[in-house]
Amino acid sequence: MSQATPILHMLSPQKHVSPFDVNMAVDAGFKTVVPYINVEATEITGLVQDAIFSRPPDYGKRTGFFIGGKDALLALDMMKAAKEALVPPFQCSVFADPAGSFTTAAGMVACVEKVLKEKHNRGWEGTNVTIFGATGVVGFASAVIAALEGAKVTLVAHRGVERVFKAAEAAKERFGVDLLPAPGETPEQKAKIVADAEVVFAAAAAGVQVLSTAELQSAKNLLVAADVNAVPPPGVEGMDLFMKGEILPGCTRTCGVGPLAIGDIKYKSQAGLFTRMLNATEDVHLDFRDAFKLARSFVA
Repeated sequence: MSQATPILHMLSPQKHVSPFDVNMAVDAGFKTVVPYINVEATEITGLVQDAIFSRPPDYGKRTGFFIGGKDALLALDMMKAAKEALVPPFQCSVFADPAGSFTTAAGMVACVEKVLKEKHNRGWEGTNVTIFGATGVVGFASAVIAALEGAKVTLVAHRGVERVFKAAEAAKERFGVDLLPAPGETPEQKAKIVADAEVVFAAAAAGVQVLSTAELQSAKNLLVAADVNAVPPPGVEGMDLFMKGEILPGCTRTCGVGPLAIGDIKYKSQAGLFTRMLNATEDVHLDFRDAFKLARSFVA
């Protein structure tokens, strides 16, 4: 392995780079971490080529870019632009994880997959998955991951279906998966959606409860509910922060997966992908699919 100093360039289209991501990168072993803010997609080529042409080709595997922000599609566009900017033999690695969403989604899907298998002898193929907070970065990434595994995924709209339609169209165009948009603004609409759900991902904003105990009890087909919200009240009423498949209060068979159980796998996955960048013998390009593969290994 090259003894070149490992450098990570951290890009964000917002006015801040996440301190969480900076800490994770440094703790993983990057010696020099440089933040860039308000970065536009059109600037990626120049930034990447400045980085690769200023080091010998064999230093490329010790040169990395991290893409943050809070927009999953923009992060993927930036990652694509970074990869296309490479000029062999000059190289660098790229890791996209906007708002930690890709590793969080990977952790949630992996944790639920384990509970489905161990508690209900089920896999993803044909399983009805309903996602609240579907237009957010975690909701979108978890929808695509589950759909790629064969699940039938419904995106719930709570403020008009236009945004979830756009998310479904983007998922189809980029990943070839079919996601079903559904209105869930009224109690009646939500009850109808939840009645068919076998798995629920609660990925709404922090402090927003999307399912009450009464709604859980009426969801006769619901096997597992997962919640990424660690800020009270929980996204799923009765959810304990550390739940790893225990039955939710007031339910007879619906298992819960709590935010800190998911967060543990998210943390390990993000740290692991940073370490993979550092240890790679050639450039790597990492997104939520790589995060899910790694998350699976941690819950196995």
